[in-house]
Amino acid sequence: MKVHYINILLFALPLNILVINQRNHNNSTYHTSNTKLTKTHRTLCECELYAPSNYENDPEMKELMENFNHQSSERFREYDERIQDKRKQFKEQCEKDIQKIILKDKIEKELTEKLSTLQTDISTNDIPTCVCEKSLADKMEKTCLKCGGVLGTAVPELGLIGGSVIYSAAQAAAAKLGVAKAIELMKKIYNLGNVSFIDWTNLINVGNYSHRMSLVGIVNKVNNMCQIKDPEGNVVFCFVKQNMRGGAGKFAQTISEQAGNAAIKAGETANVKFAEMTSVGTIFSDPIVISATVVVTIAVILIIIYLILRYRRKKKMKKKLQYIKLLEE
Repeated sequence: MKVHYINILLFALPLNILVINQRNHNNSTYHTSNTKLTKTHRTLCECELYAPSNYENDPEMKELMENFNHQSSERFREYDERIQDKRKQFKEQCEKDIQKIILKDKIEKELTEKLSTLQTDISTNDIPTCVCEKSLADKMEKTCLKCGGVLGTAVPELGLIGGSVIYSAAQAAAAKLGVAKAIELMKKIYNLGNVSFIDWTNLINVGNYSHRMSLVGIVNKVNNMCQIKDPEGNVVFCFVKQNMRGGAGKFAQTISEQAGNAAIKAGETANVKFAEMTSVGTIFSDPIVISATVVVTIAVILIIIYLILRYRRKKKMKKKLQYIKLLEE
């Protein structure tokens, strides 16, 4: 019996050890390292919300309040400036509207007073015939307009007529001088000027005085007369032909060259005369050109005066239209 008790005790002892170890294992706590950052600021739950010391003594709160006050004052200032500008604009517009209303009432009152004083029982016979008197500017404008129209059409025609007259006169004078020069040089060819039967004015004219072959034909015609007989008064010319060394061929060549040179010199003389008469100095010394220049100058002055008066009239009409528009409003 003692043996059984001993065995029971020996079995209970290791069983208790196992139970205690298992209980200790389940009740053990594990310690882990805290890796979370600690807060350096305070939350509202950590302090009293309505305590004045939390706002007045806190530097962060002071800075925040100063920024808020600064931004608020800046916005109020900008708003006030905008309001002032708008008030000024509204005030000016109101003053203008008041001025228009006052002017309109004043004009209506004056018109009413004037219309009330008029007689209503006026017959057609009592109406006088009025003569509209125009101002000096209007009369001057109409006169300048007429002058500008007349001169604007007459002056160009006068300029064309003057130019054509000067050109024709220069051509005629140059041709006349060229014919005279050709006749003078032709008469010097072996004393042809003493030949009585030659009518130089019919043979040499405006159309052939500078044409070489025409003048050569004239002297050759006289040369052929020498072969038939001695023309009266042509003794020297035919004598030179008969006695020239080289014969009749040399004589014909000589007189042809002299006639050709006469045509060339006559043409040059005519060109010089034409250039002289069509030069600037000669043109402006012509009475016709001088009168045309004076007329053109007067026309330009009148046109300038007309433009000035027209501008003034437009300006006056613009003011009248503005006044009428204001009355209609």
